Amino acid sequence: MSSERPINPRFDDDVHFNLVEPGPPRYQTWTDKPVRYLTVADKEGGAVLGYVWASDEDDAAAWVPRKAAGGRALAEGSHWHARLQGAKERGIPPSQALAELRAEPEGNRGRILPDSLTDAPNSEAVKALAEGE
Repeated sequence: MSSERPINPRFDDDVHFNLVEPGPPRYQTWTDKPVRYLTVADKEGGAVLGYVWASDEDDAAAWVPRKAAGGRALAEGSHWHARLQGAKERGIPPSQALAELRAEPEGNRGRILPDSLTDAPNSEAVKALAEGE
């Protein structure tokens, strides 16, 4: 009995790759450059849900949920992510997107705290803040 197997005819043809169009434009979700961030607090109890940060230098912006806030912070993230995505699709720089968020501070479960705009050395510092509280 031969140890060779017949070639499956599906794999006998030349392979063709279709070029896939990239998805919608997105801000980078990490930067080692300085960032500015806003604090988002729960509308019900006032607990911090997370942070929205931005940096023009690397065209970066993202939502960082506060670990201690659990699922409520994760759910709130979809609102802030969608707003950042919309800003990027309109071609707005990250700092301007952050300014738009400050101008309309209401989220689904949370709201941006007034006067919470703060600087951080990079996105990892904001992430560490969210992890450590």
